[in-house]
Amino acid sequence: MAKAKTSFVCGECGYESPRWYGRCPQCGNWNCMSEVEAAPERVEPRRNRHAGGSEAQAYPIGDIPEEAASRLSSGIGELDRVLGGGVVEGAVMLVGGDPGIGKSTLLTQASANMARAGVPVLYASGEESARQIKLRARRLGAEAAQFYVLAENDMEAVLRAAQQLGARMLVIDSIQTMLLPGIASTPGSVTQVRETATALIRYAKQSGCGAFLVGHVTKEGSLAGPRVLEHMVDVVLYFEGDRQHQYRMLRAVKNRYGSSNELGMFEMTGDGMREVTNASETLLSERAQDASGSVVMCAMEGTRPMLTDVQALVTTTVFGNPRRMASGVDQGRLALLLAVLEKRAGFKLYDQDVYINIAGGMTLTEPAADLALVLSVASSRWNVSPGADFAAMGEVGLAGEVRAIAHAQRRVDECARLGFRRIALPHANLRQIKAPKGAQLFGVSTVLEAVALLKGRKTDIREGD
Repeated sequence: MAKAKTSFVCGECGYESPRWYGRCPQCGNWNCMSEVEAAPERVEPRRNRHAGGSEAQAYPIGDIPEEAASRLSSGIGELDRVLGGGVVEGAVMLVGGDPGIGKSTLLTQASANMARAGVPVLYASGEESARQIKLRARRLGAEAAQFYVLAENDMEAVLRAAQQLGARMLVIDSIQTMLLPGIASTPGSVTQVRETATALIRYAKQSGCGAFLVGHVTKEGSLAGPRVLEHMVDVVLYFEGDRQHQYRMLRAVKNRYGSSNELGMFEMTGDGMREVTNASETLLSERAQDASGSVVMCAMEGTRPMLTDVQALVTTTVFGNPRRMASGVDQGRLALLLAVLEKRAGFKLYDQDVYINIAGGMTLTEPAADLALVLSVASSRWNVSPGADFAAMGEVGLAGEVRAIAHAQRRVDECARLGFRRIALPHANLRQIKAPKGAQLFGVSTVLEAVALLKGRKTDIREGD
């Protein structure tokens, strides 16, 4: 009999090593390496590679039959949008987020909606009792005849119950609390998380039952457990937001059945998660009118245009070195744009503190936000309001040029729909789109032309019919 081997595995990132380290070489965490006993390898006799056997057969790609993926609606439009149109049968979806952010609340509501539509749903929890789940479901009004609850952390028992009930949707809350009795390690360990997820994925693919996995996150914001877990599942969703605010963002970072750039917006209320269908209007509902340093831009989150308020505050510093603080945008990108303003537009910011904030807790990562950031800083520095009906979008280069952006027509239409009549955008986009009725489009080629708009100077203009 082969001798069992042992190795040391990091409980944070899954790094495996034959020796113990006080600090993980991959993620840098201390005292996270634990000894894991591996099952002995089975030694099989060598076989002639040319001999016949029961091996998988290769087919020409054109001869492989196509099977349209059947989707189930969760009854929550924002969740279906992020998933690409609904829950694909047999898909395994991982939902991560901070404690108390609303993961269990959202999945409880989705489970009840699907059960009301005639889909048997099993909600298995290793953290809460059945009574606790019932209390939450009653508070949310999420009780249904085919909504089954199981308080169990044995994955084999959960899968047996799902098979007996004929469940077409399975919710595991959470994967870190599940275990397989045959594995000698505690729940939440790297081995248990990997093996329980493997058993669940095998069952889902064979039975066609969709599955939601709730995952804990580390203090750095990444999903706890082995990194391979994110590679194994079909969809990875992150629930983001500040627990002190009512808005939550559901973002897809991986999706084998749809776009991985979609964003869903929810509002946390006493009755559960309420989907925000008009995100642009919600984010701008408390915007200060005619205030300096406030410029609206339209960001594209997947296929969804969303208007956000980019705010800047420029004030004389009282310290030796001016402060640069940003919330919702990359700090390095802000430093780059401030350097462009100083070099290409003649702004003196060496003795000014600059603070940037994206209202509503949004995070802007696309370059199309550059022009709004530049104009908000210039507006605050001059103490000049761009106007309540002004919006801007465009990418800014190091030479001070304003580059074209994607989806310009959809962005402009969204701005016009919410009453923004003066819209600044790259000159390269101006001739390719149609101006909405009653709107003025200002084409700018450089940062200098863009900041001149704040003082009423005209540039290339196109007006809607």
